[in-house]
Amino acid sequence: MRWSLLLALAVVLGAAAPAAAQLPIFDAHIHYSRPDWDAYSPERALSILAAAGVRRAIVSSTPDDGTLKLYEKAPKSVVPFLRPYRTRDDMGSWHRDPGVQAYVEERLKRGIYRGIGEFHLSAVDTAAPTVRRIAELAAERELFLQAHVDDVTIEKLLTLYPKVRLLWAHAGMSASASTVGRLVERFPKLWVELALRTDVAPDGALDPEWRAVFVKYPDRFMVGTDTWVTSRWEIVRDYHRAVQTWLAQLPRDVAEAIAWKNGERLFSVTAEEEQAEKRSRPAH
Repeated sequence: MRWSLLLALAVVLGAAAPAAAQLPIFDAHIHYSRPDWDAYSPERALSILAAAGVRRAIVSSTPDDGTLKLYEKAPKSVVPFLRPYRTRDDMGSWHRDPGVQAYVEERLKRGIYRGIGEFHLSAVDTAAPTVRRIAELAAERELFLQAHVDDVTIEKLLTLYPKVRLLWAHAGMSASASTVGRLVERFPKLWVELALRTDVAPDGALDPEWRAVFVKYPDRFMVGTDTWVTSRWEIVRDYHRAVQTWLAQLPRDVAEAIAWKNGERLFSVTAEEEQAEKRSRPAH
């Protein structure tokens, strides 16, 4: 079945649901990794996102082939990031592995990627050779780095590599709203995605400290899901219903910025992606 028909069907089904999304969503944290491929075809994965109101998504995968599977089906809907993990075994050693550096350089030749990551890193490894080289590549090609790190590590990355734009995965996972706000204020090349940060709105009520940070820096935040295990694909729609609940508690312009406008502004569809989308559609 054509992807365009699948998308249309998903949107119709989503609109018919009683808790349909009120705002379109740019999801800044999706994976389609090897364990997912047998459970969900690319068409099915894309239809799940569409039914949840996700119009576009940053996708990275282990291995990268998963990202390519989705991108080839929907180039305008998938924002491809190159994850520096050939397998999950690379997660703890990629930063010092010259083979990972060669892998990243080779994959980047495709010319489709908008960022590198999501990767995991500790503060002591921020100056490791492979990290330095990847930061150089990101600066040269104007790519984002998506880092799953704590507040100390993100600060070190931003200081060591001032020419690189950083997307902070999970807002550091446990960093407080005040810490996130301080770093956003200090570093103009830092953006933050909020995947798995249920503390933003415990029991559906937007936390006052997070609200204050969002209102002060509305152009620096994005939402995300993180399908880090296959079972997460089953909760994408419910997850974004919960996101819509706390977005509705913000001023409309702030909510729109965080929901989708920031992502669209930072990762606007390229002419090449427009052409790729046309090529991906089967001829009548």
